[in-house]
Amino acid sequence: MKYTLIFFLVSISVLAQKHKTLVVLVDGIPFDVIEKVSTPNLDAIASDGGFAAAYVGGEKGGVSESPTISAVGYNSMLTGTWANKHNVWGNGIKAPNYAYPTFFQLARAAKPALTLGIFSTWEDNRTKLLGENKAETNHLHLDVKFDGYEKDTVNFPHDANREYIKNIDELVVSKAVESLKGKEAPDISWVYLEYTDDMGHKFGDSPQFYDAVSFEDHLIGNLYETIREREKSLGEEWLVVVTTDHGRSEKDGKGHGGQSARERKTWIVTNQNGLNTRFKSGLAVVDILPSVCRFMDIEIPQEVAGNLDGQSFLK
Repeated sequence: MKYTLIFFLVSISVLAQKHKTLVVLVDGIPFDVIEKVSTPNLDAIASDGGFAAAYVGGEKGGVSESPTISAVGYNSMLTGTWANKHNVWGNGIKAPNYAYPTFFQLARAAKPALTLGIFSTWEDNRTKLLGENKAETNHLHLDVKFDGYEKDTVNFPHDANREYIKNIDELVVSKAVESLKGKEAPDISWVYLEYTDDMGHKFGDSPQFYDAVSFEDHLIGNLYETIREREKSLGEEWLVVVTTDHGRSEKDGKGHGGQSARERKTWIVTNQNGLNTRFKSGLAVVDILPSVCRFMDIEIPQEVAGNLDGQSFLK
């Protein structure tokens, strides 16, 4: 009986140490809008951890100044570097520099047994930014992937109001929830949602845009509820990070890409409460990679660490 009890306690201890990560990027929501619109699910995550203003766009006027454009922001999050290094300057993603690895590549190299997942309303996130199966990424393989629905015009006929993107966002999250509820939930997952940016481009600062933010907050709530259920039932510990890729133009909120304060000012929400001073001052989208690696105990090679523009916001 004594040894059985010891084995049981050791098993529980090992189980409790299982770390997993979920990163959610919701497109094109500036800091002032995330403060203005009711987002009870983001608030719930923040109440467990923290919420803070952040920035994108590199050093304004410096060598790292980067366009406040979607794919540029995604890759800064994924690589912990600005565009002068990762070489993604626009949504065409013409020649990404894979020498600056994503946290998916670092995870695969340091801990090959980790499972990786992506749930995305834009297929290029996997095929171009992450560079799945490319020689330059050492033929990175993702274990779970749900994307490419934007190319399915039969089930998602393209309408002028972009309702098909809203429907795809909803499907992407349902696939993510299904996967995260499963026995073999990915150890590191990235969920990308687009609808807010589409409503911003079409309507600018408007009820339609604010409604889209509320809609995405509801979807994020579905994800977070699933995570909390896993933590409670399986003894896992999860890092959840939710962010955006850029703000919007100061004039009417329809555009972005420049270096205005509103286009550069974003935000980060996390469920982790062991936050250091970086989270409270100087926080940037490039800080997500080193934070994920710290939480997942992924060793960053010195040649990579020396080129990072970000710092971990976790103690």
